[in-house]
Amino acid sequence: MENGQQQPLLSGDNCPNNYTTLSKLLAAPLTCQADEDGVQINGVGDFCKEFYVESKRLWYLAGPAIFTSLCQYTLGATTQLFAGQLGTIQLAAVSVENSVIGGFSLSILCGMGSALETLCGQAYGAGKIEMLGVYLQRSWIVLNTAAMVLMFTFIFGVSVLRLLGQTTTISMAAGSFAVWMIPQLFAYATVIPIAKFLQAQSNIMPMAVISVVATLSHVCLTWLFMVKLGWGLAGAAVVLDGSWWFITLAQIAYVMWGCCGEAWSGFSWKAFRNLKGFLHVSFTTAVMFCLETWYMMSLVLFAGYFENPETSVDALSVCLNILGWVCTISLGLNIAVSVRV
Repeated sequence: MENGQQQPLLSGDNCPNNYTTLSKLLAAPLTCQADEDGVQINGVGDFCKEFYVESKRLWYLAGPAIFTSLCQYTLGATTQLFAGQLGTIQLAAVSVENSVIGGFSLSILCGMGSALETLCGQAYGAGKIEMLGVYLQRSWIVLNTAAMVLMFTFIFGVSVLRLLGQTTTISMAAGSFAVWMIPQLFAYATVIPIAKFLQAQSNIMPMAVISVVATLSHVCLTWLFMVKLGWGLAGAAVVLDGSWWFITLAQIAYVMWGCCGEAWSGFSWKAFRNLKGFLHVSFTTAVMFCLETWYMMSLVLFAGYFENPETSVDALSVCLNILGWVCTISLGLNIAVSVRV
């Protein structure tokens, strides 16, 4: 350290060689550009003024983030709602696949992708804007590799659910639907890092616009394929896969068409460096995230043990759908706070 200044965590054109543990990454000091955030508060008036200013900044980010989370959650919820019109077993199949098989994989991928919040935030704060694109590519490599492993839980979904004690009827229906949902797994692995990449730059509005287009078209297409054309769960899977890949490809196009400035300068071989360290950070965040989310999955599993498992799973899925919509508000606020920090 010189002249009392703290060294940024990220120096040069690369990340730390040893990728210290996530706790050290979170605790590491940053050298950030000075702005009006460092205003000294000398009284109630100053506090109220700064509270108002910070609230405006926070909700400028939180509004689009909440809207994006709400739209993306509505995709799966809409599919479950239309599945309920087909019958109890169809609703149970979608609910179990979405909460157990898909939920298990999504929680792991979201947890691993959360490492990008720390790394991109560190790079952005330290002025290493060009490293955001490199971190994005590394996350793509790690998450899509993880998706290839998690794919087997979809392929052998019937056996997995039977091993967990679910009835044969629910296991067969949910396991068959899970195979159709494999494309969604890789959409998750690709779009989650893009979301973290854009959030680190406070660039949230494009995600909101893409999400609302996907949601509106998803509702119409789900009705068309599931109800009007009578494709059933196969139609539900095709539309849900297509909606998530629309979001994924639209965000990829936004990033690669030069809308992110220095943050994306094209594909680089640097993405293949320090993958072991990047995987370590990703695994650490995944463990923390999964421990917080898997209890929801266990509720659906326990509902399948009741005397009338199909009805129990259906009723619980409706309750969780409502709860999920409410939780999108907290999720959006969490994203906004994370970006501000």
